[in-house]
Amino acid sequence: MSINKFNSEGYYDPTTYEALTNIEKEERALRAFRPIVYICSPYAGDVNANVENARRYSRFAVDAGYIPIAPHLLFPQFLSDDNPKERQLGLFFGNALMSKCSEVWVFGEYISSGMEAEIRRAKWKNYRLRYFTTTCEEVTDYA
Repeated sequence: MSINKFNSEGYYDPTTYEALTNIEKEERALRAFRPIVYICSPYAGDVNANVENARRYSRFAVDAGYIPIAPHLLFPQFLSDDNPKERQLGLFFGNALMSKCSEVWVFGEYISSGMEAEIRRAKWKNYRLRYFTTTCEEVTDYA
């Protein structure tokens, strides 16, 4: 959007110009800032369904104005979940990424062992945890 310093009649109008410029700057800032959230959901078990769910949860975060980090969509592409050393390495990498996030979002009613470790770390580090159902509805009375 191009903002002109002159009004429609050609007169210099600094008040309107400044106001419109400030509005444009605020809109640009709102578009630029998106908090990062850590997506915590099952991977092991029905891997194909769990990967699709994690993608859906990540899309939900994007639509809500956040940047999702879902390590279980990234690290299994080059680390083997069946190899205990590589699984631990993936969890370590996930913890490093979690430290860069403003919140940890936990999805689903089932908590896997990997999720349990992530939740325990988030609580230990005092990160904000939010819980959601598999249909992306926030659960506020989670125990």
